[in-house]
Amino acid sequence: MTSTEFSVDGITLPIPVLGSAMDAVSSPSFAARMQDQGGLAVMNLEGVQTRYDDPDGVIAEIVKTSQDEVTARLQKVYSAPIKDKLIGERVEETKNNGAKCAVSVTPASAKRLVPLAAEAGADVIVVQSTVTTARHISRSARGLRFPELLEMVNVPVLVGNCVSREVALELMETGIHGVLVGVGPGAACTTREVTGVGVPQVTATLDCAAAREEYFERTGRYVPIITDGGIRTGGDLCKALACGADAVMLGTPLAQAEEAPGAGHNWGMANPHPALPRGTRVNVGVKGTLKQLFFGPTSRTDGTQNLIGALEVCMGMIGAGTIREMHHNAEVMVAPSIKTEGKHLQLGFE
Repeated sequence: MTSTEFSVDGITLPIPVLGSAMDAVSSPSFAARMQDQGGLAVMNLEGVQTRYDDPDGVIAEIVKTSQDEVTARLQKVYSAPIKDKLIGERVEETKNNGAKCAVSVTPASAKRLVPLAAEAGADVIVVQSTVTTARHISRSARGLRFPELLEMVNVPVLVGNCVSREVALELMETGIHGVLVGVGPGAACTTREVTGVGVPQVTATLDCAAAREEYFERTGRYVPIITDGGIRTGGDLCKALACGADAVMLGTPLAQAEEAPGAGHNWGMANPHPALPRGTRVNVGVKGTLKQLFFGPTSRTDGTQNLIGALEVCMGMIGAGTIREMHHNAEVMVAPSIKTEGKHLQLGFE
């Protein structure tokens, strides 16, 4: 028997999957459907959910906009101010749907928005930007200090994104409860193309997991690693965990679910940036239900459905009963041809 549970500071999920804080993915209603399957959706507190009384109508407008005009449309949509009252309303709506409420804010807005979300009953706080360190530089008299933020709330605080051992270790030293890993691998993200910044996800996960092990050995406190972005198939998920991740954060695979608000579309969180957009709207299609995505049944042979089934089979193959055992049992090697070796017929060769 295998266990795919993921725990962070007293909250345990049956499956090691978080939903990205993208407006085409996470909403109060989607959070309930995600929890039904054992995962946790993270709602963007700086997106359409907190800027508009009718976010579904705004999302529908984005979806129907032509590709040539969509970035300008996104920039206009996201220029509307955040309404403080909607933060509490969206958190309460999520909770009333019977779901745990996880919310995401940027470091620049954390000191203002986090207390509002926590007061409304948010269960998990995610402080997230393209690149995050423990040394937040701000125009304010005193920038964000994670130890001070932790004193303001009594819920788990996850922080990201980072890609190196040094930064991950420094974040853990502040007392935060989890680290998100990854810069630019998502299907809707263009950060690597626009800025040239990014680290391959396997390398980033291995380095940040090494920081977790070092910190755990020294302090006895375990800080989970969450690989965020670039996960498309069951094989991708398994390899992320084998490299040391405790969980993954999915965007586009969830956007392909029938329950997702984006109706088969997805766009990055940095896509609407008014001066330097670092994302694009992608048409990902609707592939099936969340249940099919995570547990099947499926007739697809490319690994894009029944992700948890694939994980359970993988764990059995390497003799791992838990994800933690997977960290110790799995051997990771560089094998560029691992998916093509012996597959000449599948590749169309005679």
